[in-house]
Amino acid sequence: MTNKKSAIRDGFGQGLLKAGIKNSSIVVLSADLTESTRANFFKQKFPNRFIECGVAEQNMAGIAAGMALSGKIPFICSYAVFSPGRNWEQIRLSICYQNTNVKIISSHAGISTGPDGATHQGLEDIALTRCLPNMIVISPCDALQAEKATLVIAEHQGPVYLRLFKYKTPIITTNKTPFIIGKAQVLTKGKHITLIASGPVLNQAIQAAKELGKQKIDCEIINNHTIKPLDKKTITASVKKTKHLITIEDHQLMGGMGSAITEMLAQNYPVKTKMIGIQDRFGQSGTPKELQQEYGLTAGDIVKAVKQILKS
Repeated sequence: MTNKKSAIRDGFGQGLLKAGIKNSSIVVLSADLTESTRANFFKQKFPNRFIECGVAEQNMAGIAAGMALSGKIPFICSYAVFSPGRNWEQIRLSICYQNTNVKIISSHAGISTGPDGATHQGLEDIALTRCLPNMIVISPCDALQAEKATLVIAEHQGPVYLRLFKYKTPIITTNKTPFIIGKAQVLTKGKHITLIASGPVLNQAIQAAKELGKQKIDCEIINNHTIKPLDKKTITASVKKTKHLITIEDHQLMGGMGSAITEMLAQNYPVKTKMIGIQDRFGQSGTPKELQQEYGLTAGDIVKAVKQILKS
């Protein structure tokens, strides 16, 4: 990991532009949030392949499904609270039920959206999307991974949900780090406990592991960028070794990444587990740092949870 920071949504914008240059079938639709989702990178280069749908997320999903059935590869861009929040039925029936080749791109996920407050902080989007048949769900940890994920999903046949974040966050991966749908990345190996995170909150897990290492607690860190389908093999192998698990996510605990992992392990290899995330609360206005502290998503919170579970 470097000291460099970049917004995950910027990585998507750059990846989308590269994908558009490579494949002329890619089209982009926006629900009046072109610049905020970084779809403007594509619009400037390919104005004839860009459609501004206005504040009409439901129509946007239907239009995209029709374009996909006509052979195009549509990327629909909005905020997580609006897509899938407002157009879930259209995503379910027009996109997933028909298994159409639509990519759903949603920025401003999690409390890290900050001062925009509860109305614009998508905390339920993973739950809404991972329950849908045919849907792939991805949450990149940094801008580099977002760019790679965008290029990969452009070539994947079928519906994909890509979760993006607003502010600049640390670059955790490198240009050489591979991105494969459904293949989690073991960042560091350990023997005492497994820490699994997705999205930029992964950085908090890394910082916590450094502090715990000073105290002779050896953490295995997994970047679980693909929430659906889960990498059952990598996750199960890790917890079989450590016998302890903590999941960390900027999302509601109910229906999120942690829920997906514990559901899988309950049928394969149950272990002592603690899930860190939003505990049945709405977001609120504040700086990302203030909100991480308020909702218990800091490295210090992870350190405390690790010590508790190892003593239990």
